[in-house]
Amino acid sequence: MQLPVYLDYHATTPVDPRVLEAMTPYFTKVFGNPASRGHVFGWEAEAAVDAAREQVARAMNASPREIVFTSGATESDNLAILGVARLFGQKQKGCHVVTAPTEHSAVLDSCRQLQREGFEVTYLAPEKTGEIPPELVRAALTDKTVLVTLMLANNEIGTIQRIAEIGAICRERGIFFHTDAVQGFGKIPFDVEAMNVDLASFSAHKIYGPKGVGALYARSRHPRVRLEPIVFGGGHEHGMRSGTLNVPGIVGLGKAAELAVAEMPEEAPRMRRLRKRLHDGIVSRTTDVALNGAPLPEIGPDGALVPGATGTAERRLPINLNLSFSGVEGEALLVSMKDVAVSSGSACTSASLEPSHVLTAIGVPAELAHASLRFGVGRWTTEEEVDFAAETAVSAVERLREKSPLARA
Repeated sequence: MQLPVYLDYHATTPVDPRVLEAMTPYFTKVFGNPASRGHVFGWEAEAAVDAAREQVARAMNASPREIVFTSGATESDNLAILGVARLFGQKQKGCHVVTAPTEHSAVLDSCRQLQREGFEVTYLAPEKTGEIPPELVRAALTDKTVLVTLMLANNEIGTIQRIAEIGAICRERGIFFHTDAVQGFGKIPFDVEAMNVDLASFSAHKIYGPKGVGALYARSRHPRVRLEPIVFGGGHEHGMRSGTLNVPGIVGLGKAAELAVAEMPEEAPRMRRLRKRLHDGIVSRTTDVALNGAPLPEIGPDGALVPGATGTAERRLPINLNLSFSGVEGEALLVSMKDVAVSSGSACTSASLEPSHVLTAIGVPAELAHASLRFGVGRWTTEEEVDFAAETAVSAVERLREKSPLARA
């Protein structure tokens, strides 16, 4: 085992060697611009992009023509939310968007921008588990609603939303439904047809692909989604997203998506086993530890969900564990665990001194939100690393509690 141990797989993942191998030729040998239609260099690059588009589409039961390549999920979220709201809001005079305060900052900041432009945004209150009840979505819809945007799985507490039911409600009302699928895609089954999704955002670096590349799924029929672009210059990607395509990155995204879906049946149970081992290793050695988000499902020795058992519904990502430790301060805990890479919240907001907006939204008191850690296991996590992380966390917590006036109060 090498130190430090990496347990922050929500923030990013190392590139899988098989992904890197697929990408490598497109840096030096097949280096053409896919938009160069007059010679073989461009044709080869375009063929590689087309193949990756097919891989990504197949991973979510979509058509290749419905995949728009972007620089990452933040751009995809912006394009989906701003693009749909601005275009259809103007045409239909609808100016209402529905979302939740537990969304990623890329979604929340896009919605705040729409509010500055005169749109009304409804933020649905989540349950204590982080779930948004579908009936709450139904009640929030109005004749002016043009878009509902709710994430597939939360990036901090791992809670999985009932996307198919929410999508069906939107479909009944003729309202577009977008999901930020970044954390869930490649880790849990995702089917845009079965889940009634009209738009979905993805990022390669969350599924063992490269940073700086992502995709947006935009439904082409029943209903057709049209977008007002937010990037101009060249009309690439069917006019939805201009800019020279990142061919090596796109190839990497395609390969990473293919591998994630193919290996999910074996990888998900292994993640559940590791997550349970980590959880049990911590709570069996110390007290006053609270689980944030949905309950952990009951699993068998092989990591499979136990049929018919209480709590078998998988409402939480297999990789996710979010715990609050009373009587300690989160930043001090992170510093004390220098040999274990974990986080106190989203990597995109880690510079903020404020408690996690996700934990605050689900009712976690500020002092516990400040004393929370997000653990994320991944493809190369071992049992030895999990045991070391549990021991390190418990030792740090006990040591800090001995010194903390919070614990003595």
